[in-house]
Amino acid sequence: MKRGQLYAFVTGIFFLTLSILGFIPQLQNPINAIEVHNGLSIKLGYVFGLFPTTPVLNTVYAIVGILGLVSSIGLGGSRFYGRGLFQFFAVLAFLGSLEPTNTFFGFMPLFGSNAVLYGLMSIVSFYFGFIDPPGLLEIAVQPPENAIGLDNSITE
Repeated sequence: MKRGQLYAFVTGIFFLTLSILGFIPQLQNPINAIEVHNGLSIKLGYVFGLFPTTPVLNTVYAIVGILGLVSSIGLGGSRFYGRGLFQFFAVLAFLGSLEPTNTFFGFMPLFGSNAVLYGLMSIVSFYFGFIDPPGLLEIAVQPPENAIGLDNSITE
């Protein structure tokens, strides 16, 4: 398993776990806190008292996690996942840093520690999506394990 594939796998596990934990009310402190952001009343829970969450955001985390696990199967898919994650989290970090859009119209809390998480994920995803060498040359030089050797010499 190459580094890009490992990154996609670990990221997928992380966001799938964060999604599942977000749906467990006992892990949220405070739970169902109603906060007013930009004139919108939002019912939020804070996972471990740190990450604000809603069911919509938990669903987005689940989708990101499942895509990470699926894309970790192949080298090209994990690289594509890294590029897509960079763009997605860069947009979310930017929206979370702006006052009018930090709740994504009342559906997802993008502010606070979530914006920091998205910024860090964007930076790391940029590395694994664009900079980290995929290692295709190492794969191309070695024949597959179950390959049958062919003799291309001409015999008379």
